[in-house]
Amino acid sequence: MASFQKRGKTWQYTISRMINGVSKPIRKSGFSTKKEAQIAATEVEADLQKGITPHLKPEPFDEYFAEWLKLYKKDVSKNTMSRYLNTLKTIQEHFKGVPIQNINKRTYQLFLNEYGLTRAKTTTKKINGHIRACIKDAIDEGIIHTDFTRRVVFSGSVQTKKADEKHLSYFDSKRLLNELQNNLDSLTHYLILLALTSGLRFSELLGLTRKDFDFEKNEISINKTWGHTKKMHVGFGKTKNEQSNRTIKMDAKTMDVFKKMFNNTPENLHGLIFYCPVSKYKIISNGAANKLLKTLLEKLNINPISIHGLRHTHASVLLYKKVSIYYISERLGHSAIETTLQHYAHIVKELREKDEKNTVKIFGDMVI
Repeated sequence: MASFQKRGKTWQYTISRMINGVSKPIRKSGFSTKKEAQIAATEVEADLQKGITPHLKPEPFDEYFAEWLKLYKKDVSKNTMSRYLNTLKTIQEHFKGVPIQNINKRTYQLFLNEYGLTRAKTTTKKINGHIRACIKDAIDEGIIHTDFTRRVVFSGSVQTKKADEKHLSYFDSKRLLNELQNNLDSLTHYLILLALTSGLRFSELLGLTRKDFDFEKNEISINKTWGHTKKMHVGFGKTKNEQSNRTIKMDAKTMDVFKKMFNNTPENLHGLIFYCPVSKYKIISNGAANKLLKTLLEKLNINPISIHGLRHTHASVLLYKKVSIYYISERLGHSAIETTLQHYAHIVKELREKDEKNTVKIFGDMVI
């Protein structure tokens, strides 16, 4: 049976409990209202009735998250780990020493609101994604009972670039592709061409070797990356996720371009396609690729996008041509189709409106 007492401005519950004839009550304080204390006490009493011993030891959130990283994220790439460590740093700044059991939906929402004052909404969503994964495991361990990250509201004061500004239209893509096919003046031109026609991530492009090209089947195998920043691995490394290890079909014209290039250029020690011996990381840099892409687009009077924008362009062109989003997700190496839908929701919406009109017309035309 629980009793409740007000201590200063907060409430405390006390649950009577006997262990081997000895009274060992469970107490917890810090609740803003008596109602909150009652709800929490009810959950503990329900666990006790099921024979579940409540986790009474306070677990500082920052320490728990740090241990969680060591246990569950030891195999992620250096780049991904860097993002998790940034999240840990933020948790240490806002929740240092605060027991995870003392964080509720209200205090967590206040944290997100404050965090979003100087960030974009997408950044706020990402840090919540990291924290939510950790909280789910804390619930599984019985440390807490409520997911305070669930159904939170995201805010952000920094304006991010609109989705339709991050990729080229189908018609501009066609113009860029023809420009590249007719003027392959440097190795960076080849990289930009392949980025557009394959949709590969930049690190995946850099990790390609001659062995990854199958000219008989017109296929490229993606199974590794190449580190190109100080936060990444040195040399060859793993792909982003298991789904990123894939083989994709390519158009014959692109493959023919690379077949000719292989025949006319010597191999290097690593077998890399986009090898650059004078570069710090021995490959074409992201900055060099963006610089040339900007020059090419300005020449065509097209608003510049980044080299990563060509990956979005690749997917957008396929969607525009009514290619299944399930195949696009597989081709891009996304971990789940939800990721694809999230990135290209604006295009899917536009296509849905066309599909809706076509559906109405189909059944209307069936009536004689």
